[in-house]
Amino acid sequence: MTARIIDGKAIAADLRQRVADEVARVKREHQLTPGLAVVLVGNDPASEVYVRSKGRQTEAAGMASFEHKLPADVTQDELLTLIARLNRDPVVHGILVQLPLPNGLDPRAIVAAIDPAKDVDGLHPFNAGRLASGLPALTPCTPLGCIILAKSVHPSLDGLDAVVIGRSTLVGRPLVQLLLNENATVTIAHSRTRDLAGLCRRADLVIAAVGRPAMVKGDWLKPGATVIDVGINRLPGGADGKSRLIGDVAYDEAVEVAGAITPVPGGVGQMTVACLLVNTLRAACAIHGAPPPAV
Repeated sequence: MTARIIDGKAIAADLRQRVADEVARVKREHQLTPGLAVVLVGNDPASEVYVRSKGRQTEAAGMASFEHKLPADVTQDELLTLIARLNRDPVVHGILVQLPLPNGLDPRAIVAAIDPAKDVDGLHPFNAGRLASGLPALTPCTPLGCIILAKSVHPSLDGLDAVVIGRSTLVGRPLVQLLLNENATVTIAHSRTRDLAGLCRRADLVIAAVGRPAMVKGDWLKPGATVIDVGINRLPGGADGKSRLIGDVAYDEAVEVAGAITPVPGGVGQMTVACLLVNTLRAACAIHGAPPPAV
């Protein structure tokens, strides 16, 4: 048996198109153009690539894109002043501060300063608390993308036995809440979990978000399980000298056991920016009292 490959690129493209259609409708019916402000501090190469991609896709969806690039030596007070200005700006409906931040800046204080109504990364304690309480909230983009990918295989996650490997505030913890909201039975695993392989072998759905290259082996999986690989690990390349990306799952082994699996690249990463657009559209509608968008 060879696993079905979950095409994150195609699913993300479809989602972006649906967002663009809804943006056009919101503009037409409510004279509202959703606006996303992205704040980049310093010149981390990976962050610069992500920010450029976000800007292009925001504009392609018909939204307004505002990019703020700050030097790595910016003070915390200067960054907080910018966030306060964006909080007040009526044409900005979503604020995203690109992480990680340079040393000397407190990411928790920065995230907490963002207006929760504009927190399209879903990391503000207000939104995290609402999500944990089962209430509507702006949700972190990568976990939201994982749910959409899983539901492309299982239209209902009701009763599925799910294992989430990784407990970060960015992915693992919010993902558990989203899975619970979908009525899955969820186990969260981490570096101190005993018999992680045995735990995974019982799962219908395995989501790996631990940041360890090829950690999840093929023989860890229940035959036919769905595997969502959140990992993006850059390894030195071969004879051509180019680095290569691999996930947290040993793909070549897993594809022979799993029922469905996301590739790296071409899986979860494609969904993150698409879900950011969804959150920005939702935030704009909520701020202006418009009905929730159909996306």
